[in-house]
Amino acid sequence: MVAGGKKSDISLGGTLASSAFAACFAEICTIPLDTAKVRLQLQKKAVAGDALSLPKYRGMLGTVATIAREEGVAALWKGIVPGLHRQCLFGGLRIGMYEPVKNLYVGENFVGDVPLTKKILAALTTGALGITVANPTDLVKVRLQAEGKLSPGVPRRYSGAMNAYSTIIRQEGVAALWTGLGPNVARNAIINAAELASYDQVKQTILKIPGFTDNVVTHLFSGLGAGFFAVCIGSPVDVVKSRMMGDSAYKSTLDCFVKTLKNDGPLAFYKGFIPNFGRLGSWNVIMFLTLEQAKKFVKNMESS
Repeated sequence: MVAGGKKSDISLGGTLASSAFAACFAEICTIPLDTAKVRLQLQKKAVAGDALSLPKYRGMLGTVATIAREEGVAALWKGIVPGLHRQCLFGGLRIGMYEPVKNLYVGENFVGDVPLTKKILAALTTGALGITVANPTDLVKVRLQAEGKLSPGVPRRYSGAMNAYSTIIRQEGVAALWTGLGPNVARNAIINAAELASYDQVKQTILKIPGFTDNVVTHLFSGLGAGFFAVCIGSPVDVVKSRMMGDSAYKSTLDCFVKTLKNDGPLAFYKGFIPNFGRLGSWNVIMFLTLEQAKKFVKNMESS
């Protein structure tokens, strides 16, 4: 990440490739936590007096263990194919375009530290742009992850990612791939702003402390800060998005928000806060550490 409005040291193609690679690597490492998060969010409160009132999934690691025990370890990487499709498109665009868009907002001849508002604006822009392109991959990923253990003889809805894309187009029409685009744009623009702008800001602040240099320790702290801000700000939007994509009973984003608030109370929006931080915190640390190294690698390749 470049502090200030100066030009990046590597080409736009190199930046996009580094961003997509870093995002995909972080995805492979953390998707079991994401699968557990989706299952926890889609688990509704059991009706009082119901014999099955004990929730099936309890806590992050409990959910991981239940899925691994009932469906096999491989089930934790369910949705990895559309997950990687998503990170290539969305990760590449939102992270790779952040510097160019930020420089566009501050102007060519800007000198000094970029104001936080401009960083937030740039990250909101690239987050919204990226997910508008990548929404179908997100929908397929959630649908594949949401499918739990099926009773004997019950066929799976989709045999895999490619089958899911074609089945959804055939049964629900092409527009259905952009289901939940509203909450998804809101969520991803907001989370992107929380992640990229806070990483940029935290890193800029740390580098002003005597003794700190632009190294792995700085990247680690900045990545953790980015993950924490992203979860605090993005969790409510995330719960609404998972519920809307996993269940077609909600009429709109607002309808889902109101029903969740009424039926499950305000804390439902922070359902899975710890797993979400475990997922986003670790995702950000892995992604930013990989990104900084990948950019260094590309820079050396391009300059040689």
